[in-house]
Amino acid sequence: MTKKARTILFAVLLVLFLLFAPALIFYSQGYRIDFQPPEGRIKITQTGGIFLKVVPKQVQIYLDGKLKKKTDFFFGSALIENLLPKKYKIEVRKEGYFTWQKNLEVKEKEVAEAKNIVLFPENANFTILAKGVENFWLSPNKKEMVVKEPGWSLKLYDLETNIKSHLVDETDFFLTEASLLSLEFSKDNPKEISLEIGAREQLKYFTLTIDKIPPVLNEATPPASSSEDFGISQSFGGENYFLDNFGNLFKGEEKLTDKPFPIKTETDYSLDIFPNFIFLKENQDLYRFNPESKSFEHFFEGIKNLKTSPDQRKLAYSSDHEIWVLFLQEKTDPPQKKAGDKILIARLSKGINDYFWLNSDYLILNSGELIKIAEIDERDQINIIDFASFKNPEIFWNDLNKKLYILSNGNIYTSESLF
Repeated sequence: MTKKARTILFAVLLVLFLLFAPALIFYSQGYRIDFQPPEGRIKITQTGGIFLKVVPKQVQIYLDGKLKKKTDFFFGSALIENLLPKKYKIEVRKEGYFTWQKNLEVKEKEVAEAKNIVLFPENANFTILAKGVENFWLSPNKKEMVVKEPGWSLKLYDLETNIKSHLVDETDFFLTEASLLSLEFSKDNPKEISLEIGAREQLKYFTLTIDKIPPVLNEATPPASSSEDFGISQSFGGENYFLDNFGNLFKGEEKLTDKPFPIKTETDYSLDIFPNFIFLKENQDLYRFNPESKSFEHFFEGIKNLKTSPDQRKLAYSSDHEIWVLFLQEKTDPPQKKAGDKILIARLSKGINDYFWLNSDYLILNSGELIKIAEIDERDQINIIDFASFKNPEIFWNDLNKKLYILSNGNIYTSESLF
């Protein structure tokens, strides 16, 4: 090769290097040419990504209808990089499971996250735990269940061994026309049950110790009747809160209210204390204490239930047809929330009978004959699935073994472990 040819070749290579080196550097730093930006003009932009964490593992992730990748085997997560800033339709699929889908927006130099995705089986396996059951109560340790059979008699089910044992029946009370009015596990002793029995026009109270062989039944003194003086107390975080008969709220000796709450006679009241929030329930009206005005303000009408999430950072509350979630503390991971933010999870025409937290990101509820599972991530849409169908179901979630118990048509059904 002549010297002139070598010079020309060197010049060409130098020009190519000067042209492509910056492009390669910009490409490695995430810069791309966006030919279809929202503004309509071609522009150079930096890419973002999407990070997903899913249970179960090894699920398929589709982006705008195209299979992109699978979550890894060890952590159930996946990171999709080098995405142009825009909204993407994400679908998380696995054979035999309900699909999770949502439109998430990717922004420049940011990663959109959804780290609490759970896929639930489309055809969950339910087995019959007990037949001929009128009602059931789960023990505080979630390892045992008391069931009421017709007749009436109470039986104890060990949920770990599936062994049933006799507790007590109607004849043990030596009362005419005895009927069980209420059953409650003792807060101080989980092996002791309080029973309220109706016999014609009288009420009788008993304690039943279930860890004895045979179980020990003793008559108990009636609960103390309420005095004429009104007063509600509730302990939280080592502090005692008290609402007196004038409607003044106290924390220990400190008076919190400037404006007393108007107390009504022959009305049911209860206090519920949570981190940063104090609620007063008056019949089916819920009031929230405002520390700035130092008074109770109306918060929700038709309240039925208040249930905190397992992480104690969220509160679910419901009426006959709606279920909401209130954030008790700030949430810093996506979707970010401030303490006091609230979201409507569902509004159902057939009503909401009961609900439970499956974990801190999912709720299970029954509406009519359907049992539904709903996430609390309201970005784009809330994924709600019809998980199962039973006739007139009563549900109970056992967070110890992660199983759902359903009473329907006199049978108690139990699901497989959902996590």
